[in-house]
Amino acid sequence: MNPYIGHSSQLSGVEEHRLIGGKGDGMRLFIANNGRGLELTATPSRNGDITRLRFKGVNLSYMTACGYVAPEFYDKENWLKNFTAGFMTTCGYNNIGIPCTDNGEKLYLHGTIGNTPCSNSYFTEDDEFINLCFTVNDEVIFGQKFTNNRVIKISKSQDVFYIEDTVENTGDREDPLCVLYHLNMGYPLLDEDSIVKIPSTTVVGRDQHAQDDIKNHLKMEKPQARYQERCYYHKFENTPCNATIFQPKLNVGLKITYESDNLDTFVEWKQMGIRDYVLGLECGNNYLEGRDDLRKRNLLKTLKPGCKEVFKIKVELLEKLS
Repeated sequence: MNPYIGHSSQLSGVEEHRLIGGKGDGMRLFIANNGRGLELTATPSRNGDITRLRFKGVNLSYMTACGYVAPEFYDKENWLKNFTAGFMTTCGYNNIGIPCTDNGEKLYLHGTIGNTPCSNSYFTEDDEFINLCFTVNDEVIFGQKFTNNRVIKISKSQDVFYIEDTVENTGDREDPLCVLYHLNMGYPLLDEDSIVKIPSTTVVGRDQHAQDDIKNHLKMEKPQARYQERCYYHKFENTPCNATIFQPKLNVGLKITYESDNLDTFVEWKQMGIRDYVLGLECGNNYLEGRDDLRKRNLLKTLKPGCKEVFKIKVELLEKLS
């Protein structure tokens, strides 16, 4: 026990908060502080996703004009109305990307998991780590039955945290497993001076609009009126894969690292609009053209009954660019 402090929260720890008012009314938030300048907010009300990320007092994540939106306001037909973004929104598990109909099942933009409340959530702390733990059930009668156990492991000795998801098929049939980790960088980490590094071996525009400007895909710009988003697909030759963003004016940044054995697609989402100003650095297990298209192209991933898939992401916060 440290004789200089009355309560351990003087140095580090987790506090649970609830929002009052607006569309986020009643949402639960776990606000974790590692005592070194890393502050992370995750919400059990929405899949244990990460809404805010700060380092040394500097905001790193992007929050849309929607702000916090509780699950009861979820509109499947207009996912963008409840897209908070935050540092991480999980997309899936029945679909990622555009809405479609596959095998007679109507699927919505980026699936439903990111708007699903956790069935169980808690946190623990020891001398080395703060652990935020979440269980979410993505299960329905006569259909897909997946359970995810998530741990966000925050180091107290380094400026780093880890996200580990264990998705299990708890049903009796083989079902599609689509997942995208929608990681969203925002101002002041992100502006026209930000340095972005994605050491992929190939990069292609998702559409012709993006392809036409591919030479500038890593160049960030000032906010522009009526900017039309550009998305790029990156491929990596070696694993682990990584992407870095650094703000030289503030000497802060972050590096995302993950394994490509089951996260084999990386999307760069460049959106330089006024107030809609965000860079997505998104690892996932497939492309964003909808599940029906993936099935036609024989790219659809599935999970057999009783089987598990483990997804791991490391986020390292930076004070200098190596």
